[in-house]
Amino acid sequence: MHDPSPDIVRIKHMLDIAKEIIDFSKNKNREDLDLDRKLTLSLIHLLEIFGEAANGISSEFQSKYSNIPWKFIIGMRNRLIHGYYDIDLDVIWSTVTEDIPPLEEKIKIIVEKIDNKK
Repeated sequence: MHDPSPDIVRIKHMLDIAKEIIDFSKNKNREDLDLDRKLTLSLIHLLEIFGEAANGISSEFQSKYSNIPWKFIIGMRNRLIHGYYDIDLDVIWSTVTEDIPPLEEKIKIIVEKIDNKK
């Protein structure tokens, strides 16, 4: 048996991180980001990791699964890393609550397809 490709490892990391983001934000609201620094930093860091995993996925894999907004995800990661001093918590909250849940579903389908091919 051979090791899984780096793309498979990374897409599975993305799925795990998406689930964590959803879990961390469950029963929370936008105001919690202003009040709970640990929550805010955790969500930002998880979004950075999510984007870093996406950034490591090959262009071939990205093309095959073009229903994932790879450039947006990687762009968000770059913005968070390089613009750490000027992060808009409204954008973080909308990303966490509006963008990540449907992405998690799309990524889950990809992972299931990959796992079913084994």
